[in-house]
Amino acid sequence: MPGEIAYAASKAALAGLVATAADELIDRGIILNAVNPGPVDTGYCDPGEVTAALPRAFPQGRWGEPDDPARLIEWLASDAGRWVVGQVIDSEGGFRRWP
Repeated sequence: MPGEIAYAASKAALAGLVATAADELIDRGIILNAVNPGPVDTGYCDPGEVTAALPRAFPQGRWGEPDDPARLIEWLASDAGRWVVGQVIDSEGGFRRWP
């Protein structure tokens, strides 16, 4: 992520804390996981070269929509996801990073 060192570093730090924090919280009955939603179109990017090129980085030819990671989060929060603990789960639609 050129020009986004602080952002990338903060995401990496958060992902690195998940397993330890989950271990600290599980004895209190709190299940912790993290979801990396990848590029999701929430209106944060200005139209331009990057936003026009980004859909080509996805096998389905589109950005993620808010509902895409939300379905995973809904499942994790349900009883069906109760055995998943301390994981960072990528929900990126097959996002292909540029070389």
